Amino acid sequence: MCGIVGYLGKKNTKEILLEGLKELEYRGYDSAGIAILQENGFNSFKAVGKLVNLEEKTKDFITDTFAAGIGHTRWATHGKPTELNAHPHLGQSSYVVHNGIIENYAKLKKELMREGVVFLSQTDTEVIVHQFEKNLKSSSDAFEAFAKTVKELEGAFAILLVTKDEKNTIFFAKQGSPMLVGINSENEKYFASSDTPLIGHCTEVNYFEDGEYGYVTSDEIVIVDKIGNNRQPVFSKLSQNKLSAQKDGYRFFMEKEIYEQSTVIADTLMGRLGSEEVLFDELDAELFHGINEIKLCACGTSYHSALSATYLFERYSKIKTSVEIASEFRYRNPIMSKDTLFIVISQSGETADTLETLKMAKEAGLKTLVICNVDNSSMVRLADASILTRAGIEKGVASTKAFATQIAVFWMLSLYVAKLRNSLDANEIAKQITLLREVPASLKVTDSMHEKIKRLSKRYLHGHGFFFIGRDIFFPLALEGALKLKEISYLHAEGYPSGEMKHGPIALADPELFTIALLPQHMLYEKSKSNVEELSARDSTICAISPIEFDKADDFIQISTYSDYMLEFFEMMIVLQLLSLEISVRLGNDVDMPRNLAKSVTVE
Repeated sequence: MCGIVGYLGKKNTKEILLEGLKELEYRGYDSAGIAILQENGFNSFKAVGKLVNLEEKTKDFITDTFAAGIGHTRWATHGKPTELNAHPHLGQSSYVVHNGIIENYAKLKKELMREGVVFLSQTDTEVIVHQFEKNLKSSSDAFEAFAKTVKELEGAFAILLVTKDEKNTIFFAKQGSPMLVGINSENEKYFASSDTPLIGHCTEVNYFEDGEYGYVTSDEIVIVDKIGNNRQPVFSKLSQNKLSAQKDGYRFFMEKEIYEQSTVIADTLMGRLGSEEVLFDELDAELFHGINEIKLCACGTSYHSALSATYLFERYSKIKTSVEIASEFRYRNPIMSKDTLFIVISQSGETADTLETLKMAKEAGLKTLVICNVDNSSMVRLADASILTRAGIEKGVASTKAFATQIAVFWMLSLYVAKLRNSLDANEIAKQITLLREVPASLKVTDSMHEKIKRLSKRYLHGHGFFFIGRDIFFPLALEGALKLKEISYLHAEGYPSGEMKHGPIALADPELFTIALLPQHMLYEKSKSNVEELSARDSTICAISPIEFDKADDFIQISTYSDYMLEFFEMMIVLQLLSLEISVRLGNDVDMPRNLAKSVTVE
């Protein structure tokens, strides 16, 4: 998502920061800014949109003396993409940049405002700099104030802070969001949220661990660990391959994005899970008043997440729910009633067919909501309300983490609506929230899982097609698994409800038909198993994905044992994504840029 850079030294600080931010463009952003502290004070510049806008603003600014500089590319999570909301954020004599989400920002902000602090932005980040300056008044030095501030923050963060009280120092903290510091023979210090901006400037880097904070000067790097002990930096050699650094050592961006789903889901959930209820600060309960039906509309992968949502809304919220393919819906003269909440889903917020259906719903007077990854996109601007998935940029054309975060949002939203409608008791909502907190762990890719999928993928490079089958919410997951395989391997694949096989498709069953069977323990296991046995009896080649070993399977991929079907859903999703990836790799395809496809479909 957001990107951080920092520099302490005598070179052209402005150019170093701007070059570093350019190397982070691949992460996605909607605004950017830098702040530089020199002997004569601070200079700060911000701009909305691409970095060229920031470069234009800074073109007459020169840095040619010792300076401490910090920079940031922002992907909006709190507040629209505006200059006021862009980082760095200013206190009276300090600046801060921050990646992540401060979960208790609302509480801290309320206390600070009560004490007379004036906030300029809508962001959670601004509380950091004001809290620091509050603590500075009662501390012996700036580092003591910074340490106090870090301990008062809840959530995930990577922070760089500079203050006039310590002109030759950059303070840092890391909890849940990546950050590293690099060094060279000239006693310069470079910070970044990934390796890429440091290549060409540093020879060695130290990766900070969660809970660590400290400061750097020209002469020292002070690191305090999460239990309060000082530790020496541990340096490793920095790779000099920039594209490889962007991929964090993975072969493809898609592979990297599969692995980082555990982290981005944590961002999606952050600040939204109370102990007994789901919290969506961006929603007004009024949106759901008078609503008796939900209609979801989307394309492609987002359609599959919408189809999954129908099961969750009807099961938990007890509200009539339907789903539409946007390209069909817009042309069929649909009947739309005003007691319907119209929800559109799009990774980019620019998908042409989906955007047109949103306009239709608005014209018909329906209340509208968008589930999207990009703030200030066309859909977000048009809809009555929006929920951001916080997935960060996806460079792989075949969507992975966008789907995962959409599903997580829908699960939370179904519980949010359930509370409004009193369709689930408090204990059940609390139980579901506990399950949601386990999702990031269910998305971790183990070496043994990936290696097994890599080995068995060689069986699935020929034949006349694939059936992906599942029941209930695992049917849309089967559709998504088939779509992933089609997109990057160019093999024919179809997703089906398991119970539909005997109504025609089973006629295709033979050894050259590959069946990928989703067999969750906690959702219609016996019925699904029976459907797969029918295919096995007709010599279809079976690959079963389940926590329970299936003796009729030719291949078996065992997932972890969970207490709920939704956690099985997320791990099975990972397996399907990896299987498609490894088949495509063996076929020699360009995994990140499959033929004939575009990342964002902005035309009909």
